[in-house]
Amino acid sequence: QLQLVESGGGLVQPGGSLRLSCVASKRTLDTYSIAWFRQAPGKEREGVSCISSTRRTNHAESVKGRFTISRDNAEPRVYLQMNNLKPEDTGVYYCAATWNPTAPLCSLLPQYETWGQGTQVTVSS
Repeated sequence: QLQLVESGGGLVQPGGSLRLSCVASKRTLDTYSIAWFRQAPGKEREGVSCISSTRRTNHAESVKGRFTISRDNAEPRVYLQMNNLKPEDTGVYYCAATWNPTAPLCSLLPQYETWGQGTQVTVSS
């Protein structure tokens, strides 16, 4: 059974950068769509970025131009590079995966099969 573990969260000042990492328990992730979600206190979980098995990416409007998602199937690991962070980016960030070897696109809806435990990101001066 697939398991996901996130890391890389922390406290950063506005305008700063963080790189989140999601490592899988399986040898390869190349047949999975992977997404990052976040949840701020008192708010619903929202999709941030995703990458399909065909390496197509999708981002929420609020993070376009600032966040980049990438995957290293050889490890297997997925990264979320977050630049120019804002206080509204604060929240618990979750990695999620679903088996989908042929999907050309990925979804930012929370319909993924496997979830990690989350890593806290706090953007504050």
